[in-house]
Amino acid sequence: MENNFVKISIKGRWVTVPAINASGHIIVITGRWIKMAEVHDEEWAIEEVNDPAQCAAALGRSADIFTFTQKPPATAPRFTYFHEEESIAAIPLHSYQQWWEGLPQVTRKNVRRAQKRGVEVKVLPFNDELIRGIIDVNNDSPVRQGRRYTHYMKSFEQVKLDHAAFVERSDFVCAFLGAEMIGFLKIVYRDQVASILQLTPKLSHSDQRPANAMLAKAVERCAERGVDCVTYGNFNYGNKGNTPIREFKERNGFEEILVPRYYVPLTAWGAFCLRARLHRGLLGILPQRAIALLVSLRALLYNRNHRMSRCSSTSERPNCNRQTERSTPPAGSKL
Repeated sequence: MENNFVKISIKGRWVTVPAINASGHIIVITGRWIKMAEVHDEEWAIEEVNDPAQCAAALGRSADIFTFTQKPPATAPRFTYFHEEESIAAIPLHSYQQWWEGLPQVTRKNVRRAQKRGVEVKVLPFNDELIRGIIDVNNDSPVRQGRRYTHYMKSFEQVKLDHAAFVERSDFVCAFLGAEMIGFLKIVYRDQVASILQLTPKLSHSDQRPANAMLAKAVERCAERGVDCVTYGNFNYGNKGNTPIREFKERNGFEEILVPRYYVPLTAWGAFCLRARLHRGLLGILPQRAIALLVSLRALLYNRNHRMSRCSSTSERPNCNRQTERSTPPAGSKL
């Protein structure tokens, strides 16, 4: 066992947290009221936890709860620890043609529409040119999905740090309109599983459907590599119910698989939090109606602040509404 500190990204910001090296895994400890211990970058790791007892023993009482999950697409519980089913968005991939033929007609049209409108999809190496393109995509809009976009106006060094992990087993799938990069997708390969780490199109080019075009190229690359399963984060997010990102995933062939996530209490407080279901956080505790209300209020607040900031920087303030209140892009590629 080795005690250390590592930097991790939380909601787009890098923070330093305590970490323990146990059983071949780096386990990080986060949280203030409930100290949660989890495998660092578990969602992108090749190896899963095979000796949780050793990990728990190494942690001791340095955390309240140790949590780990099984690597998709394994859904049958391997351990007897308390677990809950985690909703994962996944494509069981047999062939590219099988995936393509199973898509809704509107999705296939969106991919073809991207081609007809001049979108070219390329796989780029990790270099300074790619980073500059990512910066341009990130700075397209300060607000995404009704919240402040944490990658907006980041420096070159910050963006490079954000995307430097796993480059030796990753693809950067990028969409171009002429010389302009209008979107990028990063996919990480984990042997027979591939996981999409980030999919970011330019909202100002949503009519060109870059998200659909990039996703189709990513699935094609996975099929060429013999990948069995493509994952893209969660399918359901706590009690949020149906969301635009879930609709996008469904339209692009993702389905829900339920993978066991285990929780091992390490302290009396951790055991109490598990019994009270406090480990689920607000999305797992609040009712769906309350979450929907809070999300709507947050979106109104961010959009209002964005409009006001744009108006305050314009010499002709009376024209600010006409400049900023544009129609919402079509849902085909909006994330």
